[in-house]
Amino acid sequence: MFASPGPIALQIGPLSIRWYGLLIATAVLLGTSLAHREAIQRREDPDQLLNVIVLGVMAALVGARLYYVLFNWGYYAPRPSRILAVWEGGLAIHGGILGGALATVIYTVRKKLPTLTYMDILAPSLVLGQAIGRWGNFFNQEAFGTPTDLPWRLYIEPYHRPPQLATFEFFHPTFLYESVWDLAVFGILYFLLRRRLEQVPGALVLCYLGLYSLGRFFVEGLRIDSLMLGPLRTAQVVSLALMAASLLGLLWLLFIRRRPESR
Repeated sequence: MFASPGPIALQIGPLSIRWYGLLIATAVLLGTSLAHREAIQRREDPDQLLNVIVLGVMAALVGARLYYVLFNWGYYAPRPSRILAVWEGGLAIHGGILGGALATVIYTVRKKLPTLTYMDILAPSLVLGQAIGRWGNFFNQEAFGTPTDLPWRLYIEPYHRPPQLATFEFFHPTFLYESVWDLAVFGILYFLLRRRLEQVPGALVLCYLGLYSLGRFFVEGLRIDSLMLGPLRTAQVVSLALMAASLLGLLWLLFIRRRPESR
């Protein structure tokens, strides 16, 4: 059993430094360092990569927040000032992926850079950043799962429990499940597939999308705060679509496109 120490990492007078922000900053810095080194090894311009990262991070934060706000508009409509309060949580990773990918495509196309190669370079850093960033949910006591009595159960304070589960104290730490899965995906991408797929631009980022979505699909089934699309969990629908796209894309890149033409 474990419990969050609270969202504030450090209090300096009226200034509050939150764990959520520290974790996002750590993820960005570590991911940038990793991708920068990879760009040099692939003989790509590291300065152009840094430009992509700056734009991508900004677009990802905007996309993640807009995605979350749109699916919770009933809460934010009467409280528009809370829309900018990202330090309290409320970032949807699928919106972040979409925003970051769109910024990367626009920038690399305009600068005539190899878009798929840049995405491959960034993929391991992205999933490593997700593994780190998920711990923000722990400190904010959000994105937890259904009640459980397992030894690794997570204590949630009464204020953070949904009304229908107010009598339960312990819940699945779904942030932990996803963080561990993301770390495993990082290991697969970085240590097993990165060099093997280097000559097939786009293959590594497709592996990231498929593997991440596989874990997210099952973890989402345990969560009690899922964004909904009618009766369906939005993240599970998107995960299924990304898994299908990843599989079809990999089949095309690795087998169909590379198949020698018949004579």
